Amino acid sequence: MPDNTVAAPAKVSAWDVALEQFDIAAEKLGLPQDMRQVLRYPKRQLVVHFPVRLDNGQIAMFSGYRVQHNIARGPAKGGIRYHPDVTLDEVKALAMWMTWKCAVVNIPYGGAKGGVVCDPKKMSHTERERLTRRYATEISVLIGPESDIPAPDVGTDAQTMAWITDTYSMHRGYSVPAVVTGKPIAIGGSEGRREATGRGVMIAAREAAKQSGLAFADATVAIQGYGNVGSVAADLLAKEGCKVIAISDSQGGTHHPNGLDLAAVARYKAANGTVVGYAEKVTNEEILELPCDILVPAALEGQITAANADRVKAKIVVEGANGPTTPGADRILWDKGVLLLPDVLANAGGVVVSYFEWVQDLQAFFWNEGEINSRLESIMVRAFRDVTAMAQKEETDLRTAAYILAVQRVAEATAIRCIYP
Repeated sequence: MPDNTVAAPAKVSAWDVALEQFDIAAEKLGLPQDMRQVLRYPKRQLVVHFPVRLDNGQIAMFSGYRVQHNIARGPAKGGIRYHPDVTLDEVKALAMWMTWKCAVVNIPYGGAKGGVVCDPKKMSHTERERLTRRYATEISVLIGPESDIPAPDVGTDAQTMAWITDTYSMHRGYSVPAVVTGKPIAIGGSEGRREATGRGVMIAAREAAKQSGLAFADATVAIQGYGNVGSVAADLLAKEGCKVIAISDSQGGTHHPNGLDLAAVARYKAANGTVVGYAEKVTNEEILELPCDILVPAALEGQITAANADRVKAKIVVEGANGPTTPGADRILWDKGVLLLPDVLANAGGVVVSYFEWVQDLQAFFWNEGEINSRLESIMVRAFRDVTAMAQKEETDLRTAAYILAVQRVAEATAIRCIYP
């Protein structure tokens, strides 16, 4: 799940970026034109407009989306985003990225995504609950444990998933915990789920460091985004011996070349509402350009572009967010010799443990955190090796290799199932 911590700069459409990334892989694969057309289009897209009663008694109208990109390999899976800048094109792109992400780590899901145009920071707890329950009702024609399983994303959390679980269950007349993942543990959530995306980022960074011959325990790290993904990744990287020299949130960042005391930063953030002011101030743009071994963009999409990629000084970029690097920037980083771990691999830890949660809910049999983390480690390491092997075979970058692997798997499933009728 990406972090709601950094405002995205002006950028090209996320959907255009997603299509360009797909087209590159399709061309490399020599994918037939008819298959390209099937995989380029979302299977379903639902647009809803619904009223919500605010605390002051007034009625406000909200717009929301739910997009299923592809379900050839299993039920649709993807988060729900609450953000003022949510658009249908963004949700379509995120749904497509989810399809490839699930295929890269080889779990039996297709891709979906949802979103509501709103600013949850300006809404009360009760307003967010009413909005969530109404939105869940509107998209209930699509979601379900066998069809489409939402999860948290930017602006949503475990409580949001609890409201959706309860709303869906009330409509069915019995409890359906498997309808969403990322729920509180008390109602069927999985241990290790909150840390899963950040843990996956750490594992991906560690494997990349091994491949690059970089001493991971001494590596310097800069992280853009200090929400769930960024903060967890920072803590886990520090436990591995890395030196986290910079972090940022929506108001800016803080930097110390000798490393930050993350426990003290967390206390400062809790007291002041931002990390800005803890140490040397940097902007969210500057944090991407700091001298470091590993850069983790863990905020929103479109942060590293053709305009700033040549100023990135990191040896390794690990995408904690979805779509933080544009195709133009990919080419520049590749030419510079920067090893970039794409989002569909690097931040897949969240959907992997969401899959574990779904399986546990369906079985009504739960695993402990040690089992969760061990299974996550195994899948992430296997996926990293699959992607790097494809990159070596095709003599290409890791994003293209990951897409080739993912598109190949989805295309194979689509061809085997054939076209109905």
